[in-house]
Amino acid sequence: MAKKKPQFVLTIRIDEDLDSKFNKQAIKTNTTKANLIREYLEMAKYFNIKKSSFQSLNNNDLILIKQNFFKNIIEEINPIKQIDLGTDLADLINDLARIEERSDDIEYKLDLCERYGLFPKFVDKGNYILIDIKFAPKKFVEAFFWQLITEGKMGDFDKTFIDSEMKDNKKLKTRYEETIQPVKRDSSYYSFEFAKLIR
Repeated sequence: MAKKKPQFVLTIRIDEDLDSKFNKQAIKTNTTKANLIREYLEMAKYFNIKKSSFQSLNNNDLILIKQNFFKNIIEEINPIKQIDLGTDLADLINDLARIEERSDDIEYKLDLCERYGLFPKFVDKGNYILIDIKFAPKKFVEAFFWQLITEGKMGDFDKTFIDSEMKDNKKLKTRYEETIQPVKRDSSYYSFEFAKLIR
């Protein structure tokens, strides 16, 4: 049986306007005000929140954008650049896990992805990580997960693994399938054999 973590009581004073906002948000989300405030406080595990800035735990300044706006921007970029950006974003998540000494903890990395608004954490009964196709284009997602899981230990994501290169190249297509190992688990999600969790 897992040992229960100690809990502490925190007493703070807030103004009437903020209290009113919490009350309205609690009703809107069908939860209690205490649970809502607890959720906000939980964010401190993943972000540095300052009066004039919103930062990652390693002090990178962040901005908030609509998810579909993010996807639309990525879709306008050529596949090679998508691979670069997917790799860079995975490096950010890996860095955050590393400073918490959890670089080998894939589930924690998925928690980070969810908290940073990238995609919901979803692992099916076969232990496959399922990534919502609404998150980003396929090449971006493949490069992101390749870097997130392997951390570069198996080499960089191969930039020849794009449709224009593989179209008439059976050998390259086979190498792509053997390396990236795309798996069809659900038509609404991406999934890869190399990204299967070991539990």
